[in-house]
Amino acid sequence: MNRSFFTTFSKLLITSTLLLSTITQAEEIPLDADNWEEQKKEGNITIYTRPHPNSSFEAFKAVAILDAPLDNVMAVMANPLSCVEWVHGCTESYGFDVKNFNDRYAYSVNDMPWPFKDRDYVIHIETTSKPETNKILMHMNATADKKEVSDDYLRVSVAQTIYILEALDDNKTKMVWLQHTEPGGVLPGWLVNSLIIDIPIKSLQALEQVAQEEKYQNTHILFDQNGIIKGVDSKLTPLK
Repeated sequence: MNRSFFTTFSKLLITSTLLLSTITQAEEIPLDADNWEEQKKEGNITIYTRPHPNSSFEAFKAVAILDAPLDNVMAVMANPLSCVEWVHGCTESYGFDVKNFNDRYAYSVNDMPWPFKDRDYVIHIETTSKPETNKILMHMNATADKKEVSDDYLRVSVAQTIYILEALDDNKTKMVWLQHTEPGGVLPGWLVNSLIIDIPIKSLQALEQVAQEEKYQNTHILFDQNGIIKGVDSKLTPLK
């Protein structure tokens, strides 16, 4: 509770937008648009922003080279408890109503200081891969009817998020993170836009460290006969 409002809000912003997209149909964030503008580069992570149609809030694109194998990174992504390990402000997370690895749901909570209510999120996670490019894609969308709203939290459904991951040489992983959020309320666009630069960098740095932990070693991505991802062979997740 001793964090500043702006730091806490930025964590809320990234946590909510890391996992969610708006319940209403959102315009897809273009990967290769001409108007992405580089804002910051730190190590192997670069952050770009661009205006988003019909919004005062910008979209961002984070491009990172992670010093961890793709199998390990996907083991983190497949673990429904991993949000608290690398996403700023995430205090609780778990999976539920799991049909299979490619079609699953997750719930998470983000801590907020008084007088703000903690936020919770319910998301639909769709994961697939493109054998022709060896890339894995994750799309996250909010859902309105999968879990009852609790009076203890304020339910958030404010963003669109896409991850694109691919294996590189030397046991490294390239990750592209596309995101746009509508935080709601009366928060000005200039304030929100100033917060979407540093927090993705910190989150990706944490992801790199977490993927190197012992519990995420000796894991393997599982593919079907057509080369489509179907799970991760890891002791931390039943999603196989």
